[in-house]
Amino acid sequence: MNITLAVLGLSGGELTLVVVAILILFGAKKIPEFAKGLGKGINEFKKASREVTDEIERAGEEPKAPAPSTAPANVAAQNAAQPSSTPKA
Repeated sequence: MNITLAVLGLSGGELTLVVVAILILFGAKKIPEFAKGLGKGINEFKKASREVTDEIERAGEEPKAPAPSTAPANVAAQNAAQPSSTPKA
């Protein structure tokens, strides 16, 4: 926590002033609602991130199966549709 405050350049007195200003602007009743909404948002973000990570891991683990073979039906349909290039005797 001290590292975060040092990055922001806030000392104890400045942090207290910011907290008091937030209390005055939003009131004591609104702050828990904001915190609850923020917590839900972070939770949803983590859940979505975890789902994407799991999907990527599953895709990397499963070998790709070859496509189902429908060649005989397709070849028969193509032969029926196309005239033979060799003359019949």
